[in-house]
Amino acid sequence: MSDPQAQTAPAAAAASAVEVRGVDKVFETRSGQVQALDAIDLTVAAGEFVSLIGPSGCGKSTLMRLIADLDDPTAGSLAVFGKTARQARLDQEYGIAFQSAGLLPWRTVAGNVALPLELHGVASGTRATRVAELLDMVGLSDFADRYPDQLSGGMQQRVAIARSLAEQPRLLLMDEPFGALDEMTREKMQSDLVRISAETGAAVVFVTHSIPEAVFLSDRVVVMSPRPGRIREIVPMRLGADAKRAARTEELREERAFFDMVTAVREALHGGAPVGTGPRGVETR
Repeated sequence: MSDPQAQTAPAAAAASAVEVRGVDKVFETRSGQVQALDAIDLTVAAGEFVSLIGPSGCGKSTLMRLIADLDDPTAGSLAVFGKTARQARLDQEYGIAFQSAGLLPWRTVAGNVALPLELHGVASGTRATRVAELLDMVGLSDFADRYPDQLSGGMQQRVAIARSLAEQPRLLLMDEPFGALDEMTREKMQSDLVRISAETGAAVVFVTHSIPEAVFLSDRVVVMSPRPGRIREIVPMRLGADAKRAARTEELREERAFFDMVTAVREALHGGAPVGTGPRGVETR
């Protein structure tokens, strides 16, 4: 049986943003052990955008936390740019954005974005230049002196994204960052994220419950099964020659290829395919 990762993953593990091999995660609870993840194998290439999608409780956020070194796997191994998850965290190889923007209310927009740079001793002049660049990237240059309670939810999330990019990480870990936003703001943020990820060249691992969001953003969508979380299928986003991720626009949402990919992911969620290559050319395991 062929390894599905070998079909799309880069040949050299060190060139990959994320390598997950045989990862299990078991939590100890008062009522006994709960297995959250089972035998997870996943490669995310440098610069690739991969979304994790699946039912609530399937282990998407748990996998994200393991990659971020916020928890330890029970079995298996993880590497980020060829380093252990712990070393990658210490080396600031990744930035993190969660559903809650997590801004400090007593700091201005600029102050929130600057926080990681301050913590790591970046000189004030360099820090100010970097903050200005980031606020321009997320379209908030005119709001540098505002406080979080003066911003909309979408603007707060843009500040959080800017902060996650402060130290120019090669990987972004994003756990439902747009989940609490209204639909119009959410779609605008998706378009902004496509642009930002293309401009920075960072790889992205993105947790979502939204199938259209995963399709619009991703190079590949990883579909997970109910607990214990396993990778059911990995669906490459085939959206046409003119719909490479860096060039995706709102018009894509009305195209047949987009609806076809939404259908492919929905079918993967609602019924597993046999081990091997599925009928849509989808990677399965």
